[in-house]
Amino acid sequence: MRTNVTLSSGSLARFMLKFHCLVSPTGVLHTWSRKSSSGAELSFMRRSLLIFTFLLASAAPITGQESPAANADYLSAVARFFSLPSNEVSILSEWEIPVDEIPVVLFVARRSGVSPEALVALRQAGRNWSELAARYGVGASALHVPVPEDAQVGALERVYNGYRSTPVARWGNIRLSHDEVVDMVNVRMISQSLGLPAARVIGETGAGTSHVDLYARLRD
Repeated sequence: MRTNVTLSSGSLARFMLKFHCLVSPTGVLHTWSRKSSSGAELSFMRRSLLIFTFLLASAAPITGQESPAANADYLSAVARFFSLPSNEVSILSEWEIPVDEIPVVLFVARRSGVSPEALVALRQAGRNWSELAARYGVGASALHVPVPEDAQVGALERVYNGYRSTPVARWGNIRLSHDEVVDMVNVRMISQSLGLPAARVIGETGAGTSHVDLYARLRD
């Protein structure tokens, strides 16, 4: 599930431009009558600033359309998996990245020794998880989740074909895509958290499927 934005940066920029054009350097609206009282003018300005503040707050990204309860359950599972206090993981959920990337942040941080904050900053700067995992030495070997040889691996077929056709010593040459890195970490976390075979979790993983919803469905 990718990050949605309630108000695009372009829309916000256009609003700011219009607001700026309406208001002169002295704080007086260009379209405001010279005969208007200062009290009415101040009231109008206050309302305008309140609208601007609301729109600015609305521009904050949200991570998917899952219910708060589903997100909370998923994050509790992440906390248990990484042996972290729930309140710490809740703080991490405030980062401007999709919720199902939080375990990826923690997994790569733990394996590489890089701080979660540094990884999030790089992610927000436009780096994807394929790049970051390769950069910090968290490759296909570290991401591998064992499944039976004949298991149906669905969306991860390309990855597992790579594992099956490549000697273990050369798994470092297998390059996973951004989505595949996110999927592999979540398969590991969800399967171990729920005590389910990884093959079953992989079989339920597909394009457009939120790992938050997947966790909730498999838990029930």
